Amino acid sequence: MLTSIIIPTYNALPLLRETISSIRRHTKELYELIVVDNGSTDGTLDFLKQQRIITISLPANTGFPAACNWGLRLARGEWLVLLNNDVLVTAEWLSRMQRTYDRDASIGIVGPLTNYASGRQQVAMTARYEEFAAQLSAEQDGKQEKVNRIIGFCMLFSRTFMKKVGLLDEQFSPGHFEDDDYCYRAYLAGYRVVIAKDAFVYHHGSASFGSYAEDDIRQLLERNRQLFMDKWGIDPLELSDEDIKGERHEHSGAS
Repeated sequence: MLTSIIIPTYNALPLLRETISSIRRHTKELYELIVVDNGSTDGTLDFLKQQRIITISLPANTGFPAACNWGLRLARGEWLVLLNNDVLVTAEWLSRMQRTYDRDASIGIVGPLTNYASGRQQVAMTARYEEFAAQLSAEQDGKQEKVNRIIGFCMLFSRTFMKKVGLLDEQFSPGHFEDDDYCYRAYLAGYRVVIAKDAFVYHHGSASFGSYAEDDIRQLLERNRQLFMDKWGIDPLELSDEDIKGERHEHSGAS
């Protein structure tokens, strides 16, 4: 089956080059690459044209959720991957996440382990990233962990899932908590969210928001956290398994 890998980007050409190179080197499955450019002025569009990569060129920076949604609308694959422009994928990254997904029909979203993320996906690297990924794959082969959220730097789901749950909520643009929201909606729809513990994706981190001032980041986080609370009546930073089970039960009983 075809996998659509969707990468939003904005003025991060050196990182994007590395990301695309790692995908081509480590992805054996049939895939299409869709890059959604948020108005970059650093030569990104020329590079994408030279590489003959499917490109959506937006006139301005619409943020992560909106850019992802443009890519999802264009995607042809039955598998859908949202991927940051500042990651390096490793051997069998995609096949291992897909294998985890296929094991249980109740799984809606799968993510890998990484060196840089908030929450339970982060692990401490003890070797160079490709060597560490190989060690992790051998030690954790076939293992998975149910979690409340998968961080949007690398998120796998199916077209069937997207048709049921929908696109990302663009009110969280330019970004932060749209992944929490998507995972919460997955749970309300009866799905589980899991980490494929034998898949590893290296994440540089903060490429999208590296140019933001610290106060601006803090205000954005506070704003989007409040948006989540206004929408769902619960604090995403305090979300527990019990909260999710209760909300899913209530949602199912009301429908």
